[in-house]
Amino acid sequence: MKYKIFFILIMLIMLAGCYQKQEEPTIKEPVIDEGVKEEAIKEEEAVIKEKVSLIKLLPEEYPYFKDDMQYKDIDKSIAKSLSYLKRVNSNKKFTFGEDTYTASYLIKSLETFNNFIATKPSEEILNRFIKAKYQVYQSAGNDAEKNLLITGYFEPLLKGSLKKTKNFTIPLYAIPKDIIYVKLGDFSEELKGKKIAGRLVKNRLQPYHDRYDIEYGNAIFNKAKKLAWIENRIDRFFLEIQGSGKVILENGEIINIHYHATNGRKYNSIGTLLIKERKIGHKEMSMQAIYEYLQENPEEIKKVLPYNKNFVFFKTEKEGPIGCISVALTPMRSIATDRKIFPQAALSFIQTYKPITDSDNNIIEWKKMNLFTQNQDTGGAIKGAGRADFFWGNGDYARLAAGYMKHKGTLFFLALKKDK
Repeated sequence: MKYKIFFILIMLIMLAGCYQKQEEPTIKEPVIDEGVKEEAIKEEEAVIKEKVSLIKLLPEEYPYFKDDMQYKDIDKSIAKSLSYLKRVNSNKKFTFGEDTYTASYLIKSLETFNNFIATKPSEEILNRFIKAKYQVYQSAGNDAEKNLLITGYFEPLLKGSLKKTKNFTIPLYAIPKDIIYVKLGDFSEELKGKKIAGRLVKNRLQPYHDRYDIEYGNAIFNKAKKLAWIENRIDRFFLEIQGSGKVILENGEIINIHYHATNGRKYNSIGTLLIKERKIGHKEMSMQAIYEYLQENPEEIKKVLPYNKNFVFFKTEKEGPIGCISVALTPMRSIATDRKIFPQAALSFIQTYKPITDSDNNIIEWKKMNLFTQNQDTGGAIKGAGRADFFWGNGDYARLAAGYMKHKGTLFFLALKKDK
Protein backbone atom coordinates (compact mmCIF):
# COMPACT_ATOMS: atom_id res chain seq x y z
CA MET A 1 0.00 0.00 0.00
CA LYS A 2 2.73 2.48 1.01
CA TYR A 3 4.62 1.82 -2.23
CA LYS A 4 1.43 2.23 -4.24
CA ILE A 5 0.68 5.63 -2.71
CA PHE A 6 4.32 6.68 -3.13
CA PHE A 7 4.17 5.71 -6.82
CA ILE A 8 0.96 7.72 -7.27
CA LEU A 9 2.54 10.81 -5.73
CA ILE A 10 5.60 10.47 -7.99
CA MET A 11 3.33 10.23 -11.01
CA LEU A 12 1.37 13.22 -9.75
CA ILE A 13 4.48 15.38 -9.61
CA MET A 14 5.48 14.29 -13.11
CA LEU A 15 2.03 15.14 -14.40
CA ALA A 16 1.97 18.48 -12.66
CA GLY A 17 3.93 20.05 -15.49
CA CYS A 18 0.95 19.47 -17.76
CA TYR A 19 -1.61 20.66 -15.23
CA GLN A 20 -2.24 24.35 -15.71
CA LYS A 21 -5.89 24.82 -14.80
CA GLN A 22 -6.46 26.12 -11.30
CA GLU A 23 -9.33 24.59 -9.36
CA GLU A 24 -10.94 27.09 -7.03
CA PRO A 25 -12.52 25.38 -4.02
CA THR A 26 -16.08 26.47 -3.34
CA ILE A 27 -16.61 24.87 0.06
CA LYS A 28 -15.90 27.01 3.07
CA GLU A 29 -13.52 25.36 5.49
CA PRO A 30 -12.70 28.11 7.96
CA VAL A 31 -9.59 27.59 10.00
CA ILE A 32 -10.45 27.97 13.65
CA ASP A 33 -7.26 28.41 15.66
CA GLU A 34 -7.15 29.46 18.64
CA GLY A 35 -4.85 28.77 21.39
CA VAL A 36 -8.07 30.19 22.61
CA LYS A 37 -9.62 26.76 22.38
CA GLU A 38 -6.66 24.56 21.58
CA GLU A 39 -6.20 22.49 24.71
CA ALA A 40 -9.90 21.78 25.16
CA ILE A 41 -10.16 20.81 21.49
CA LYS A 42 -7.25 18.36 21.81
CA GLU A 43 -8.83 16.73 24.83
CA GLU A 44 -12.14 16.42 23.02
CA GLU A 45 -10.68 15.00 19.81
CA ALA A 46 -8.91 12.30 21.79
CA VAL A 47 -12.24 10.85 22.90
CA ILE A 48 -14.16 10.86 19.60
CA LYS A 49 -15.54 7.34 19.36
CA GLU A 50 -17.01 5.19 16.61
CA LYS A 51 -20.63 5.47 17.71
CA VAL A 52 -23.97 6.87 16.64
CA SER A 53 -23.59 10.62 16.73
CA LEU A 54 -27.28 11.37 17.24
CA ILE A 55 -29.37 9.40 19.72
CA LYS A 56 -33.10 9.07 19.15
CA LEU A 57 -35.01 10.14 22.26
CA LEU A 58 -38.32 8.99 23.68
CA PRO A 59 -40.81 11.81 24.37
CA GLU A 60 -40.20 11.51 28.11
CA GLU A 61 -36.48 12.06 27.45
CA TYR A 62 -36.97 15.34 25.58
CA PRO A 63 -35.36 18.42 27.12
CA TYR A 64 -37.48 21.33 28.28
CA PHE A 65 -37.68 23.61 25.25
CA LYS A 66 -37.61 27.40 25.58
CA ASP A 67 -36.12 30.22 23.57
CA ASP A 68 -34.31 33.01 25.40
CA MET A 69 -34.72 35.41 22.46
CA GLN A 70 -38.52 34.95 22.30
CA TYR A 71 -38.20 33.43 18.81
CA LYS A 72 -36.55 36.54 17.34
CA ASP A 73 -34.87 35.86 13.96
CA ILE A 74 -35.73 32.15 13.91
CA ASP A 75 -37.75 32.82 10.76
CA LYS A 76 -34.70 34.44 9.11
CA SER A 77 -32.41 31.49 9.85
CA ILE A 78 -35.05 28.97 8.77
CA ALA A 79 -35.55 30.88 5.50
CA LYS A 80 -31.82 30.49 4.79
CA SER A 81 -31.94 26.73 5.42
CA LEU A 82 -35.02 26.42 3.23
CA SER A 83 -33.23 28.20 0.37
CA TYR A 84 -30.48 25.57 0.59
CA LEU A 85 -32.86 22.61 0.81
CA LYS A 86 -34.80 23.86 -2.22
CA ARG A 87 -31.57 24.04 -4.24
CA VAL A 88 -30.49 20.45 -3.67
CA ASN A 89 -32.10 17.32 -5.09
CA SER A 90 -35.44 16.78 -3.36
CA ASN A 91 -34.46 13.16 -2.69
CA LYS A 92 -31.11 14.03 -1.12
CA LYS A 93 -30.90 12.18 2.20
CA PHE A 94 -29.94 13.68 5.53
CA THR A 95 -28.90 11.43 8.39
CA PHE A 96 -30.26 11.81 11.92
CA GLY A 97 -28.48 9.04 13.82
CA GLU A 98 -29.96 5.82 12.43
CA ASP A 99 -32.82 7.60 10.64
CA THR A 100 -32.82 9.46 7.33
CA TYR A 101 -35.02 12.20 5.91
CA THR A 102 -35.13 13.61 2.39
CA ALA A 103 -34.61 17.26 1.55
CA SER A 104 -38.28 17.60 0.61
CA TYR A 105 -39.30 16.20 4.01
CA LEU A 106 -36.97 18.57 5.89
CA ILE A 107 -38.56 21.46 3.98
CA LYS A 108 -41.94 20.34 5.32
CA SER A 109 -40.45 19.96 8.81
CA LEU A 110 -38.97 23.47 8.86
CA GLU A 111 -42.04 25.12 7.36
CA THR A 112 -44.28 23.45 9.94
CA PHE A 113 -42.10 24.67 12.80
CA ASN A 114 -41.77 28.15 11.32
CA ASN A 115 -45.53 28.54 10.96
CA PHE A 116 -46.02 27.40 14.53
CA ILE A 117 -43.51 29.72 16.21
CA ALA A 118 -44.99 32.64 14.27
CA THR A 119 -47.86 32.41 16.77
CA LYS A 120 -45.36 33.16 19.60
CA PRO A 121 -46.46 30.16 21.72
CA SER A 122 -45.94 29.95 25.46
CA GLU A 123 -43.31 27.50 26.75
CA GLU A 124 -46.04 25.06 27.79
CA ILE A 125 -47.68 25.07 24.36
CA LEU A 126 -44.27 24.89 22.65
CA ASN A 127 -43.30 21.75 24.56
CA ARG A 128 -46.66 20.09 23.95
CA PHE A 129 -46.38 20.83 20.24
CA ILE A 130 -42.84 19.39 19.95
CA LYS A 131 -43.75 16.23 21.87
CA ALA A 132 -46.76 15.66 19.62
CA LYS A 133 -45.23 16.59 16.28
CA TYR A 134 -41.44 16.21 16.37
CA GLN A 135 -38.87 13.49 16.83
CA VAL A 136 -35.93 14.74 18.86
CA TYR A 137 -32.35 13.49 18.59
CA GLN A 138 -29.53 14.32 21.00
CA SER A 139 -25.86 14.60 20.14
CA ALA A 140 -23.88 11.80 21.78
CA GLY A 141 -21.42 14.41 22.98
CA ASN A 142 -18.11 13.41 24.48
CA ASP A 143 -19.00 12.25 27.99
CA ALA A 144 -21.60 10.20 29.87
CA GLU A 145 -23.89 13.24 30.19
CA LYS A 146 -23.73 13.82 26.41
CA ASN A 147 -22.06 17.20 26.85
CA LEU A 148 -20.27 18.96 24.01
CA LEU A 149 -17.50 21.52 24.06
CA ILE A 150 -19.15 24.62 22.64
CA THR A 151 -17.02 27.50 21.45
CA GLY A 152 -17.96 30.69 19.64
CA TYR A 153 -17.01 32.67 16.55
CA PHE A 154 -17.88 36.11 15.23
CA GLU A 155 -17.63 38.40 12.22
CA PRO A 156 -14.79 40.96 12.53
CA LEU A 157 -15.47 44.56 11.48
CA LEU A 158 -12.32 46.17 10.10
CA LYS A 159 -11.53 49.60 8.72
CA GLY A 160 -9.91 49.51 5.30
CA SER A 161 -9.36 50.86 1.81
CA LEU A 162 -9.47 49.62 -1.77
CA LYS A 163 -6.01 51.11 -2.28
CA LYS A 164 -2.84 51.01 -0.23
CA THR A 165 -2.53 54.15 1.89
CA LYS A 166 -0.43 55.40 4.78
CA ASN A 167 -2.86 53.84 7.28
CA PHE A 168 -3.88 50.74 5.36
CA THR A 169 -0.84 48.73 4.33
CA ILE A 170 -1.80 45.08 4.76
CA PRO A 171 -3.48 43.39 1.75
CA LEU A 172 -6.28 40.83 1.81
CA TYR A 173 -5.36 38.48 -1.03
CA ALA A 174 -7.57 36.59 -3.45
CA ILE A 175 -6.36 33.19 -4.72
CA PRO A 176 -2.97 33.61 -6.49
CA LYS A 177 -2.78 32.91 -10.21
CA ASP A 178 0.00 30.35 -9.86
CA ILE A 179 -1.45 28.07 -7.17
CA ILE A 180 -2.53 24.58 -8.23
CA TYR A 181 -5.07 22.53 -6.26
CA VAL A 182 -5.06 18.77 -6.83
CA LYS A 183 -7.61 16.25 -5.58
CA LEU A 184 -5.59 13.15 -4.82
CA GLY A 185 -8.73 11.05 -4.97
CA ASP A 186 -8.66 11.56 -8.75
CA PHE A 187 -5.54 9.39 -8.77
CA SER A 188 -6.43 6.76 -6.20
CA GLU A 189 -9.49 5.66 -4.21
CA GLU A 190 -7.25 5.30 -1.14
CA LEU A 191 -6.58 9.03 -1.30
CA LYS A 192 -10.20 10.08 -1.74
CA GLY A 193 -11.01 13.24 0.19
CA LYS A 194 -7.41 14.39 0.35
CA LYS A 195 -6.02 17.30 -1.62
CA ILE A 196 -2.82 19.28 -1.92
CA ALA A 197 -1.89 22.76 -3.04
CA GLY A 198 1.33 23.65 -4.81
CA ARG A 199 3.11 25.60 -7.53
CA LEU A 200 5.18 24.64 -10.53
CA VAL A 201 8.94 25.04 -10.20
CA LYS A 202 10.81 23.80 -13.27
CA ASN A 203 7.87 21.58 -14.23
CA ARG A 204 7.69 20.03 -10.77
CA LEU A 205 4.92 20.53 -8.27
CA GLN A 206 6.33 22.05 -5.08
CA PRO A 207 4.56 23.06 -1.84
CA TYR A 208 3.08 26.53 -2.08
CA HIS A 209 4.63 29.52 -0.31
CA ASP A 210 4.18 29.48 3.46
CA ARG A 211 2.98 32.37 5.62
CA TYR A 212 6.45 33.82 6.18
CA ASP A 213 7.18 34.06 2.45
CA ILE A 214 3.78 35.60 1.78
CA GLU A 215 3.88 38.02 4.74
CA TYR A 216 7.49 39.11 4.59
CA GLY A 217 8.86 37.93 1.24
CA ASN A 218 6.09 39.38 -0.94
CA ALA A 219 5.96 35.97 -2.63
CA ILE A 220 2.49 36.53 -4.11
CA PHE A 221 2.31 40.32 -4.23
CA ASN A 222 2.25 40.38 -8.04
CA LYS A 223 0.35 37.09 -8.40
CA ALA A 224 -2.83 37.75 -6.41
CA LYS A 225 -5.52 40.39 -6.53
CA LYS A 226 -5.75 42.65 -3.47
CA LEU A 227 -9.40 42.72 -2.44
CA ALA A 228 -8.80 45.42 0.17
CA TRP A 229 -6.13 46.87 2.44
CA ILE A 230 -6.39 46.93 6.25
CA GLU A 231 -4.36 48.34 9.13
CA ASN A 232 -2.30 45.47 10.57
CA ARG A 233 -1.21 41.85 10.30
CA ILE A 234 -2.85 40.83 13.57
CA ASP A 235 -6.29 41.80 12.25
CA ARG A 236 -5.69 39.87 9.04
CA PHE A 237 -4.60 36.82 11.01
CA PHE A 238 -7.75 36.81 13.13
CA LEU A 239 -9.89 37.46 10.07
CA GLU A 240 -8.46 34.22 8.67
CA ILE A 241 -9.35 32.39 11.86
CA GLN A 242 -12.95 33.59 11.87
CA GLY A 243 -13.33 32.81 8.17
CA SER A 244 -15.13 35.99 7.16
CA GLY A 245 -15.65 39.63 8.08
CA LYS A 246 -16.60 43.08 6.86
CA VAL A 247 -14.22 45.80 5.70
CA ILE A 248 -15.62 49.29 6.19
CA LEU A 249 -14.21 51.73 3.66
CA GLU A 250 -13.58 55.43 4.32
CA ASN A 251 -16.68 56.40 2.31
CA GLY A 252 -18.84 54.12 4.45
CA GLU A 253 -19.16 51.37 1.86
CA ILE A 254 -18.92 47.82 3.27
CA ILE A 255 -17.16 44.88 1.60
CA ASN A 256 -18.05 41.36 2.70
CA ILE A 257 -14.85 39.30 2.83
CA HIS A 258 -15.14 35.52 2.91
CA TYR A 259 -12.82 32.50 3.08
CA HIS A 260 -12.03 30.99 -0.31
CA ALA A 261 -9.01 28.70 -0.01
CA THR A 262 -5.62 28.27 1.68
CA ASN A 263 -2.03 27.76 0.64
CA GLY A 264 -2.30 24.12 1.68
CA ARG A 265 0.38 24.37 4.34
CA LYS A 266 0.08 22.82 7.81
CA TYR A 267 -2.00 24.70 10.35
CA ASN A 268 -0.25 25.33 13.67
CA SER A 269 -1.93 27.07 16.60
CA ILE A 270 -0.09 30.17 17.77
CA GLY A 271 -2.00 29.88 21.03
CA THR A 272 -0.29 26.57 21.72
CA LEU A 273 3.06 28.18 20.93
CA LEU A 274 2.46 31.05 23.36
CA ILE A 275 1.40 28.63 26.11
CA LYS A 276 4.44 26.43 25.46
CA GLU A 277 6.77 29.43 25.65
CA ARG A 278 4.97 30.62 28.80
CA LYS A 279 4.06 33.93 27.25
CA ILE A 280 0.39 33.37 28.18
CA GLY A 281 -0.85 31.03 30.88
CA HIS A 282 -3.17 28.16 29.99
CA LYS A 283 -5.99 29.50 32.17
CA GLU A 284 -5.59 33.02 30.78
CA MET A 285 -5.57 31.89 27.16
CA SER A 286 -8.21 33.47 24.96
CA MET A 287 -8.44 35.17 21.60
CA GLN A 288 -8.28 38.53 23.39
CA ALA A 289 -5.18 37.45 25.32
CA ILE A 290 -3.36 36.58 22.09
CA TYR A 291 -4.40 39.84 20.45
CA GLU A 292 -3.29 41.94 23.42
CA TYR A 293 0.03 40.11 23.73
CA LEU A 294 0.90 40.76 20.09
CA GLN A 295 -0.16 44.41 20.31
CA GLU A 296 1.96 44.93 23.41
CA ASN A 297 4.93 43.01 21.95
CA PRO A 298 5.05 44.01 18.25
CA GLU A 299 8.58 42.64 17.92
CA GLU A 300 7.09 39.15 18.45
CA ILE A 301 4.68 39.35 15.51
CA LYS A 302 7.26 38.34 12.90
CA LYS A 303 8.08 35.24 14.93
CA VAL A 304 4.65 34.23 16.22
CA LEU A 305 2.37 34.61 13.19
CA PRO A 306 4.60 32.63 10.74
CA TYR A 307 4.55 29.73 13.23
CA ASN A 308 1.24 28.99 11.55
CA LYS A 309 2.37 28.24 7.99
CA ASN A 310 -1.23 28.08 6.77
CA PHE A 311 -2.43 31.21 4.95
CA VAL A 312 -6.00 32.02 3.88
CA PHE A 313 -7.07 33.56 0.57
CA PHE A 314 -10.37 35.42 0.41
CA LYS A 315 -13.19 36.32 -1.96
CA THR A 316 -15.94 38.94 -1.77
CA GLU A 317 -19.64 38.17 -1.35
CA LYS A 318 -22.81 40.23 -1.73
CA GLU A 319 -23.77 39.33 1.83
CA GLY A 320 -22.11 37.59 4.69
CA PRO A 321 -20.80 35.81 6.51
CA ILE A 322 -21.58 32.71 4.45
CA GLY A 323 -21.82 29.22 5.98
CA CYS A 324 -20.84 25.88 4.48
CA ILE A 325 -24.25 25.46 2.85
CA SER A 326 -23.73 28.75 1.00
CA VAL A 327 -26.25 30.82 2.94
CA ALA A 328 -25.72 33.91 5.08
CA LEU A 329 -25.42 33.11 8.78
CA THR A 330 -27.82 34.59 11.32
CA PRO A 331 -26.32 35.94 14.57
CA MET A 332 -27.15 33.73 17.57
CA ARG A 333 -29.17 31.41 15.33
CA SER A 334 -26.50 29.67 13.26
CA ILE A 335 -24.14 26.98 14.50
CA ALA A 336 -21.20 25.10 13.02
CA THR A 337 -20.83 21.34 13.49
CA ASP A 338 -19.05 18.41 11.88
CA ARG A 339 -20.74 18.19 8.48
CA LYS A 340 -19.78 14.54 8.16
CA ILE A 341 -22.01 13.40 11.01
CA PHE A 342 -24.70 16.05 11.62
CA PRO A 343 -27.51 16.98 9.18
CA GLN A 344 -26.94 20.29 7.42
CA ALA A 345 -29.72 22.89 7.34
CA ALA A 346 -31.50 21.05 10.16
CA LEU A 347 -33.43 22.61 13.04
CA SER A 348 -31.45 22.33 16.26
CA PHE A 349 -31.73 23.35 19.91
CA ILE A 350 -28.71 24.30 21.99
CA GLN A 351 -28.26 24.58 25.75
CA THR A 352 -25.08 26.32 26.86
CA TYR A 353 -23.92 29.60 28.46
CA LYS A 354 -23.70 33.26 27.46
CA PRO A 355 -21.64 36.04 29.06
CA ILE A 356 -23.29 38.77 31.11
CA THR A 357 -21.33 42.02 30.90
CA ASP A 358 -21.15 45.33 32.74
CA SER A 359 -21.30 48.81 31.22
CA ASP A 360 -17.60 48.58 30.29
CA ASN A 361 -18.14 45.28 28.42
CA ASN A 362 -16.39 43.22 31.07
CA ILE A 363 -17.73 39.73 31.73
CA ILE A 364 -19.41 39.48 35.14
CA GLU A 365 -20.73 35.93 34.87
CA TRP A 366 -21.90 33.23 32.47
CA LYS A 367 -25.62 32.53 32.41
CA LYS A 368 -27.49 29.53 31.02
CA MET A 369 -28.73 29.99 27.46
CA ASN A 370 -31.41 28.05 25.53
CA LEU A 371 -31.93 28.77 21.83
CA PHE A 372 -33.31 27.20 18.67
CA THR A 373 -30.61 27.25 15.99
CA GLN A 374 -29.91 26.12 12.44
CA ASN A 375 -26.99 23.87 11.49
CA GLN A 376 -25.52 25.96 8.67
CA ASP A 377 -21.74 25.96 9.01
CA THR A 378 -18.66 23.87 9.77
CA GLY A 379 -15.05 24.46 10.78
CA GLY A 380 -11.59 22.94 10.66
CA ALA A 381 -11.51 22.31 14.42
CA ILE A 382 -15.15 21.21 14.67
CA LYS A 383 -14.80 17.44 14.64
CA GLY A 384 -16.97 14.72 16.12
CA ALA A 385 -20.16 14.57 18.15
CA GLY A 386 -18.58 16.49 21.02
CA ARG A 387 -18.01 19.86 19.27
CA ALA A 388 -20.08 22.79 18.13
CA ASP A 389 -19.29 26.42 17.32
CA PHE A 390 -21.87 29.15 18.02
CA PHE A 391 -22.06 32.20 15.75
CA TRP A 392 -22.42 35.41 17.77
CA GLY A 393 -22.60 37.96 14.93
CA ASN A 394 -20.47 41.13 14.93
CA GLY A 395 -19.68 43.99 17.29
CA ASP A 396 -17.95 44.31 20.65
CA TYR A 397 -20.20 41.89 22.54
CA ALA A 398 -19.93 39.25 19.81
CA ARG A 399 -16.14 39.56 19.79
CA LEU A 400 -15.99 39.22 23.57
CA ALA A 401 -18.38 36.28 23.74
CA ALA A 402 -16.68 34.40 20.91
CA GLY A 403 -13.23 35.01 22.35
CA TYR A 404 -14.01 33.61 25.78
CA MET A 405 -16.70 31.00 25.07
CA LYS A 406 -15.40 27.53 25.90
CA HIS A 407 -18.23 25.87 27.75
CA LYS A 408 -20.09 22.62 28.10
CA GLY A 409 -23.51 22.32 26.54
CA THR A 410 -26.01 19.95 24.97
CA LEU A 411 -27.25 19.85 21.39
CA PHE A 412 -30.48 18.44 19.95
CA PHE A 413 -31.88 18.09 16.43
CA LEU A 414 -35.57 18.04 15.54
CA ALA A 415 -37.45 16.50 12.61
CA LEU A 416 -41.17 16.29 11.99
CA LYS A 417 -42.49 12.86 12.92
CA LYS A 418 -43.31 10.61 10.00
CA ASP A 419 -46.90 9.45 9.59
CA LYS A 420 -47.33 5.88 10.75
